[in-house]
Amino acid sequence: MASSSGTSSGGSLTTNSGSDGDLTALMNERKRKRMISNRESARRSRMRKQKHLDDLQAQVTQLRHDSHQILTRVNITTQHYLNVEAENSVLRAQANELSHRLQSLNEIIGFIGGGGNSDAAADSFFNPLNYLNQPIMASAENVFGY
Repeated sequence: MASSSGTSSGGSLTTNSGSDGDLTALMNERKRKRMISNRESARRSRMRKQKHLDDLQAQVTQLRHDSHQILTRVNITTQHYLNVEAENSVLRAQANELSHRLQSLNEIIGFIGGGGNSDAAADSFFNPLNYLNQPIMASAENVFGY
């Protein structure tokens, strides 16, 4: 029996060392799978990082394009503003000149028409709505004949 027990224990040792080998092989297999998984994860991470970088570069390109368009619009608007400002200046000068001409013509009409109230006569002639500034002089006698 001792021999069978020795054989049995010898077989058991062999089985233990066999299971140690299996355990080592299993751990090596797990380590290899983890290494492959880590490599794949790192590859995916690099791909995500590259995609993010590409997206940011595309965004920079788009923003530069937008900025250029806005700058062009600002320059065009500024040029329009300067043109309008120059035109307004010319129109103001023309209005001022026409005002002086009208004043001179009113004075001439006043001299031609004679009399001390030449400005009032010229004003009422050139501005027919000037009567709105005059008081209304009416009475019941004139309107209804009382």
